[in-house]
Amino acid sequence: MKFKDLAVYIAKIEETSSRLTITELLADIFNKLSPAEIHDVIYLLQGRVAPLFTKIESGMAEKMVIKSVAYGLNLEKKLFENKYKKVGDLGVTVEYFKKEIHSFDEKDLSVLEVYRELYKLAAASGPGSQDTKIKILANLIRQLDPLSCCYLVRIPMGVMRLGFSDMTVLDALSWMVNGDKSLRPEIERAYHVRPDLGEIAEIIKKEGIGGLKTVKPKIFTPILMMRAERLSSAKEIIDKIGRCAVEEKFDGFRLQVHYNGHEVKLYSRNLEEVSSMYPDIIAGVKKEIKADNVILEGEAIGYDPVSGNFLPFQETVQRKRKYDIEEKVKEVPLKLFAFDLLYLNGKSYIEVSFAERRKELISIIQAADKAKTTILPAPEEITADTKRLELLFDDAITKGLEGIVAKKLDGVYQAGARGWNWIKFKRSYSSKIEDTIDCLVMGYDYGKGKRTDFGIGAFLVGILDERFDQFVTVAKIGTGLTDEEWRQLKVQSSKFKVQKKPNNYLVDKAMDCDVWLASSIVVEIKADEITRSPVHTAGRTLKPSKSGNALEVDVPGFALRFPRLQRFRDDKRPEDVTSLQELADMFKAQSHT
Repeated sequence: MKFKDLAVYIAKIEETSSRLTITELLADIFNKLSPAEIHDVIYLLQGRVAPLFTKIESGMAEKMVIKSVAYGLNLEKKLFENKYKKVGDLGVTVEYFKKEIHSFDEKDLSVLEVYRELYKLAAASGPGSQDTKIKILANLIRQLDPLSCCYLVRIPMGVMRLGFSDMTVLDALSWMVNGDKSLRPEIERAYHVRPDLGEIAEIIKKEGIGGLKTVKPKIFTPILMMRAERLSSAKEIIDKIGRCAVEEKFDGFRLQVHYNGHEVKLYSRNLEEVSSMYPDIIAGVKKEIKADNVILEGEAIGYDPVSGNFLPFQETVQRKRKYDIEEKVKEVPLKLFAFDLLYLNGKSYIEVSFAERRKELISIIQAADKAKTTILPAPEEITADTKRLELLFDDAITKGLEGIVAKKLDGVYQAGARGWNWIKFKRSYSSKIEDTIDCLVMGYDYGKGKRTDFGIGAFLVGILDERFDQFVTVAKIGTGLTDEEWRQLKVQSSKFKVQKKPNNYLVDKAMDCDVWLASSIVVEIKADEITRSPVHTAGRTLKPSKSGNALEVDVPGFALRFPRLQRFRDDKRPEDVTSLQELADMFKAQSHT
């Protein structure tokens, strides 16, 4: 496929808000691609040249891209910047000048040729790498047509923002093969174990859906982490899964450890490789794990080396940094409580029972002296007694922990899914909900008065309606943040501004924002209560008005009463926010107290 043909499709995707139409357009693109092309094009559509967990990014900020444009089109930088300020969209501005300036270098480049150059751009490092990046992009700008250039310049900045998620791509792959979404569950299962859309698509192109059966865990490709359901009493838990393993729920960093005998990589919940942040965990794995190759999961917790007590999250979080790491290792050392095994010595364990996974996990951890070791098996007790389970919960709360997790003894590891194999015990919901809600920051309003300094006065948050793969609103938050948190939100938001509301956001006009943000920033929100509101779209249903000319609210949506920011969750992806079904369950449980 020629890149100019891909650009035409991208323009159509950008113009539509229908998820079904986007799915069909993507399927149409995929049908026309070879296995090699589909592998590369899927990354380009995401504004990347590699999967999220691979540490290769273009690293081009807006200013560098503008330099490339000016160099490529032999333009005065100031002239371009003035036009850009009026247009408000970098890609559209490049397209405008490209139409005005005829280039003798134009070529009909293929998607593979463009991808190859963009990969070189992203891989460039060391002295002189910035000049290399500018020249590569400038050369592509000279060669491509105006519409292609509009989308080309967005890729090195990682800002394609076409309003669809990985789940829509999975639907499109099913549509490509079968003309509907019926194959999505099968494709999704493979994707959860190998979350590399390019590789999954290439396998389907080469071998058909049957090829996905060969997809197994792979060292240094993170597996999407399993999630737990919630219940609010010990009796409910025992009734649901019977005799179970009970573990304390720590509040730290959930890490997935990949080890092949001489190299260790650590991945966070959102698939980011974070190995450099935790050298003490790396050293502990190499010294204390007895295996040729392994993938295991655990929670990293800070502790006081003098008292031996574990630290609250507010202190543990100080370890999440990219600079001055060695200094913080001494101040806040970590221990990793390993709680699950996914792969060992060439064998996948995700379909093996939890009891067997736990047994194998214990066998590879060399933790003779708990005070001196870094990797420890998570403490566990097996019980079928509701009173004992309640007592274990109370004991965990007394220690300052989040609570407990009950694990089904014969349960498998459901990669990327939330299921009844793991259940979080959360005390019965009262008029004040004890649990927190993970939300996506969808946009914000400009500040007034004191908030003028921050540039943000209130921000809109939403959760995920998994049925339609769209984000629906639950609150607009204008209080409860410190000055530093407002500033942090403004800085993070500046990277994700978009010109219009993303296609996969469902927002009532009353909740419109001054600035819309692409789906990226996840925050943890605490609220007093879940209520109903006609202006929020989470769970809201509409019906024809009496006049029949419009729609009116039939069932109001869910809303958070007195919402306040607990913390930024940069370890979570937008797809990991609280689901509409979860919030509905929390509302129902709250209503029955």
